[in-house]
Amino acid sequence: MISVLGLDIGSKRIGVAGCDRTGLIATGLTTIDNKSFAYVIEQLGQIVRQREATLLVVGLPYTMDGTLGPQARRVQKITKRLAKVLDLPVTYVDERLTAVEAEQQLQAERQPITKNKGLIDRRAAAIILQQWLDRSRTERQS
Repeated sequence: MISVLGLDIGSKRIGVAGCDRTGLIATGLTTIDNKSFAYVIEQLGQIVRQREATLLVVGLPYTMDGTLGPQARRVQKITKRLAKVLDLPVTYVDERLTAVEAEQQLQAERQPITKNKGLIDRRAAAIILQQWLDRSRTERQS
């Protein structure tokens, strides 16, 4: 049994994904408006309790040359605060191009994405979590 949440943290919204209990498949759950830290904690706390989450997997937006830019440092700062309040460990996944991949997947499914940025954020969170699940499974098998 595994219960992990994937987060795609942006300045306006936070995409949230979860996985099935076997840890095989990540799916987008919801998008939280990044109105205030208190609001995010309230919303995310409910999801953590409902799903009995034991870990946060957060997408870290490295720059294209692989360094931590200002956006990545903002994400780390927010994540540290979230992890402390929610009392959960955190691991990071390189999220470069996940939003692009999410848009491509949604276009392939003929989903209307122009008006629903939250859908992209949820899908990006699912991609981030799926990358972590796949990597963890490979590490456990070797």
